[in-house]
Amino acid sequence: MDAAAVTTKRRLPAGRKAELAAYVAESGQVTVVDLASHFGVSIDTVRRDLDQLDREGIVVRTHGGAVSAMSVPGRDRGLDVRLQMQISEKERIAALAVELIEDGSVLMLNAGTTTLAVARALRNHRNLTIATNNLRIPAEISPSVFRDLFIFGGAVRTITQATTGPVTLAMTSNTTEVDIRCDYAIIAVGAVDASGYSTSNLGDATMMSEMIQRADRTVILADSSKLDRRLFAQVTPLERADYLVTDAPPSPDLSAALSEAGVTVLTP
Repeated sequence: MDAAAVTTKRRLPAGRKAELAAYVAESGQVTVVDLASHFGVSIDTVRRDLDQLDREGIVVRTHGGAVSAMSVPGRDRGLDVRLQMQISEKERIAALAVELIEDGSVLMLNAGTTTLAVARALRNHRNLTIATNNLRIPAEISPSVFRDLFIFGGAVRTITQATTGPVTLAMTSNTTEVDIRCDYAIIAVGAVDASGYSTSNLGDATMMSEMIQRADRTVILADSSKLDRRLFAQVTPLERADYLVTDAPPSPDLSAALSEAGVTVLTP
């Protein structure tokens, strides 16, 4: 057995399942036999992993294998899976997005792995005020970057490791909610087409829309796999964004729609 196979077999189950789910998502459709061979584990182990991932809504179990959850609109994938998908694309998007941000800015960031990449890419910025519903950002962003960091309250969605609720902040339980504004809303979406920006979850869409309403400028983040697609819940029309940051040029039709809406497209 070669070193790569030994390493694969020794991975922790949670890590293997995340990689397995990412492999299914990237392949579209796979068989149990293929997965067992690829990851160097038994067919029974693969079946158990797929059964659990199907219960979590991360893949769709089929007879003899699984298909990507992307083929079934509205099914969310876990954060640990999405962290392993389009990694380089997200890093390039993040690097472009942070070039728009001046030191001392006030930012709102929504949940998602692309906004998490933005938080990491802000490492050279200073004196930012950041408000987010992304529960991973406090652990990922350097304390030297921000002056103040706020987390919006609400119900916790464990699959996305984020809160869903009103875009409001109260300093104490005895005060009314403070009206808040930001310089930039940095919003990662699930899909972009000529009708606008969308996502699979209604609560997330409502929260993202409210962040945008409170922003002077809106930066939409979407890797190229999300272009020319539409999901269940509309976030906002195309023209509400100032920038779309993606990793590859949009199709001619979508480019024309974005240009007509006055959206600046940024690509590496």
